[in-house]
Amino acid sequence: MTWTAVTEHRAQLGEGPFWDAPTQALYWVDIAGKQALRLIGANVQIWQMPEHVSAFIPCESGDALVAMSSGVYRLDLDSPGLEPRLTLLCVADPQPGNRPNEARCDALGRLWLGTMQNNIGENGEDLPIERRSGGLFRIDRDARVTPLLRGLGIPNTLLWSDDGTRLYFADSLDRTLYQHFIRTDGNLDPAQVWFGPHERGGPDGSAMDAQGYVWNARWDGSCLLRLTPQGQVDRVIELPVSRPTSCVFGGEDLQTLYITSAASPLNHPLDGAVLSIRLDIAGKTCTRFAG
Repeated sequence: MTWTAVTEHRAQLGEGPFWDAPTQALYWVDIAGKQALRLIGANVQIWQMPEHVSAFIPCESGDALVAMSSGVYRLDLDSPGLEPRLTLLCVADPQPGNRPNEARCDALGRLWLGTMQNNIGENGEDLPIERRSGGLFRIDRDARVTPLLRGLGIPNTLLWSDDGTRLYFADSLDRTLYQHFIRTDGNLDPAQVWFGPHERGGPDGSAMDAQGYVWNARWDGSCLLRLTPQGQVDRVIELPVSRPTSCVFGGEDLQTLYITSAASPLNHPLDGAVLSIRLDIAGKTCTRFAG
């Protein structure tokens, strides 16, 4: 396979790739570097945030959401990179010492946001995780917040079945991917183990292809695992980075896979890059926030 680094940018902790089909733009973040990034064609725009930022998702209204420790904000995409104009949308998780991690919108355009104990110091250094204080929250277009799960370690992967009845969700502290059935009232049934610990690293973010297979980035595993809808390993995709963090399908035909990554002690040349590769299968589209 031929991998390409899509920009010269190298993140401390690249995460949260989002492909916006209407504008053919790739959004992602550098959590530790406090940056929200957007790639359109060959042009990279970077907004420097005042706090660690874990998600950057465009909205139907024309601006974008950024998830930071103090809340979820709207970002004016016309504002300059060093002076981002931010407006508070909501505070999803009021727990002191927590920060957001994974975030995706479901098919209805509602934001699902996973939080965790903050493990990043002011200078980007790692801090130990000492408590399972995280949660999973759903944010509707009117900014109403619904708590869904409590007691989470490191929330990662947010994907839904085509019929909207099942959530695929990882807790990286457990090294496990779970499946939750979504009740008709919107709440979640208890977790069922869908794919347990694997020798190739821990589960991070994921994307789903058109066949319903899950492509899961393996932190410290230098690979992606393509998993069947039944939770079995279909194939291992080797990567030239130590710590892949997440992936998303993009391009005009949704057959380009973009992979974010983080820096690592191994200092591989591409660690922290966003990689791309052409595939013979298309992926699912990302949904903008409905508000």
